[in-house]
Amino acid sequence: MARWLSLVAALWLVAGAAAADQRDARLPALFDLLKAAESPQAAQQLEAQIWRIWSTSRSATAELLLAHGTEAEQEADLRAAEESYTAAINAVPDFAEAWNRRATVRFAAGNLDASLADVERVLALEPRHFGALAGLGRIHERQDRPDLAVDAYRRALELHPQQPALTQALTRARTQAQRRGT
Repeated sequence: MARWLSLVAALWLVAGAAAADQRDARLPALFDLLKAAESPQAAQQLEAQIWRIWSTSRSATAELLLAHGTEAEQEADLRAAEESYTAAINAVPDFAEAWNRRATVRFAAGNLDASLADVERVLALEPRHFGALAGLGRIHERQDRPDLAVDAYRRALELHPQQPALTQALTRARTQAQRRGT
């Protein structure tokens, strides 16, 4: 794994870093359409387009690292996935989706503080990242901070209203917050 990452890092140095595509000019219109989607099917298609853009970098190296991390994650090799996502971040520091994927892996590994730091970076780079906002809600729930989870889920739903799982998570967090009196 270390040799592979060294090779990729060397390729990155030769190719040079490029801006990540969370700044893609198509995104504002896609988010407007997503917010106004009249059916879950229409929303799913728009969501898929947004994820494709977010997962694309102008750096072939970063994309290769993201793909390697995804494979490792699917094989439940969280350490290798985190290493790949970290290498993608090192290659393209403003690649929001690499930060998001690493946040997800860190959450799965139980490293909530590191996951939270990564989510905050994602949202600094791409404030409309509904996936990161949903992850933020899950982190806050796990930290027993349902009031903050409510806010995160609400923000995610403002961007992507056609997500039943988020609606359920918001309801759950609201119930927990009411029980706690927050």
